[in-house]
Amino acid sequence: MYDSIIGVSALTVELGGNPVLRHLSLSVAPGEIVAVVGPNGSGKSTLLRCLAGLQPVTAGEVRVFGRAPANDAAFWGRVALLGDEPAWYPGLTAREHLELMGAVHTRARMTVDTAMELFALEERADAPPLNLSTGQRQRLSLAATLLRPSTLLLLDEPERGLDKGFRAELADLLTEYADEGGTVVMATHDQGLAAIGRQIAPSGVTA
Repeated sequence: MYDSIIGVSALTVELGGNPVLRHLSLSVAPGEIVAVVGPNGSGKSTLLRCLAGLQPVTAGEVRVFGRAPANDAAFWGRVALLGDEPAWYPGLTAREHLELMGAVHTRARMTVDTAMELFALEERADAPPLNLSTGQRQRLSLAATLLRPSTLLLLDEPERGLDKGFRAELADLLTEYADEGGTVVMATHDQGLAAIGRQIAPSGVTA
C-alpha cells in the first residue's frame, strides 16, 4: 500500500520553449478525488498527460504507484484514461464497443448491461458511435472508461457534452468509485464536479 498514489515533485513542462507547468508539486492519496481547475491554457490537460506518461517533462519527477508512468501492461492495468474522443471502430455499435472492452478486460468493474443503463445508452445500443450525439458519445466514452478495471482514473473534462442532470449523476459515480478505494484526478470546468473533491490549480500548486 502506498501513502500516496501520485507524487509529483518540482514538475516543469515547456512546450515550444514556453513554460506550461512550472515547479509543480502534488501528492494524491488513495481514495481521493482531485479536481484540477483553472482557465484554458493553464496546464490542466498537460498535467494529466504527465501523470499518464504521455507528456515528456522538462524537469522534476512524476511517480504513479511508486514509479514513473510507463506504457506497459502493468501500468495500464491499473490506470484508466479519458482524454480526447477515441477513434471508434467502423461498423461496431455502441453495445459492441462496450462488449469489446469487457472481452479485453476479463475482470470488468460492471457488466455491459449495467454500463448501458448507468450511462443512459440503452435506446441507442445498436447505433454506431458516429451516429450518436456529442453527449451520447461522451457517455459511451465514460462507460468504457469506468467499465474497465482500474484503481486510478485520469479524466480530462469528463463533463464535455453532458447535460446538467447527467453531470450530477457522473459526480455520484465518481464519488462511489472513490468510496470503493479508487483514486480520481480530473481536469474540469464544471463547478459541481469540482466540488466533490479537493480543488487544485496547476500553476505552482503544492499539496
